[in-house]
Parts: sequence; structure tokens; C-alpha cells
Amino acid sequence: QVPLAESGGGLVQAGGSLRLSCAASVRLRAINDANWYRQPPGKQRELIASITTSGSTVYADSVKGRFTISRENAKNTVYLQMNSLNPGDTAVYYCSATFLGGTTYYWGQGTQVTVSS
Repeated sequence: QVPLAESGGGLVQAGGSLRLSCAASVRLRAINDANWYRQPPGKQRELIASITTSGSTVYADSVKGRFTISRENAKNTVYLQMNSLNPGDTAVYYCSATFLGGTTYYWGQGTQVTVSS
């Protein structure tokens, strides 16, 4: 069973917005630190946003000011709000997280985001 599940991807026009969700599918295990990555076609996967258990966040320069990572602990879910999207944001987006009490990073299966010009 994949412990994390991303959703919210899709096709959007340039300038539009999407909100991605990353929900833990493992019961009784709270998400600890979490990251969002993306992998554009033919390129390497890159880290774009991170959030700690205390809510501290870090962003890659490529998304700073446009994307916001957040968490809702009651739903054991991490979000990525993406605004002012452009075709360069087209990629498969993945979340990765540790669970409380552990240090192993688990991955979701990814969600496709396509931005048309």
C-alpha cells in the first residue's frame, strides 16, 4: 500500500491556479516533515517546497512567491497551492514525507500538472 496519495493535478491555462493535496493513507500515523517535488518531462526531479512539523517552510527560487505549502494536521494532509502557473511548471508533482516516530521518507505516486500557454 502506497502510504501517500497525491491529488488535484490537471490541465490549466497559464496564469491559472491549482491546489495539490497529499494525504496519508496509513492510519494512525501522522505526517511529520513533508516535501513537494516535481519532475518536468525529460528532466530530473527537483525539490520545490518543504514544511516541518512546526510549520516552517522553504521554497525553491523557481516557485517562491507563487506556490505555498501548508498542512492540515487534523486531516493528515499536506497541500501545495500553486498560483500564476506557467508552461514551465508542467511536470509530475510528487509528495514525500516522514511519519511520526520514523525517519524514512515515503513517496506518493505523483500527479500530473500540465499548463497550457
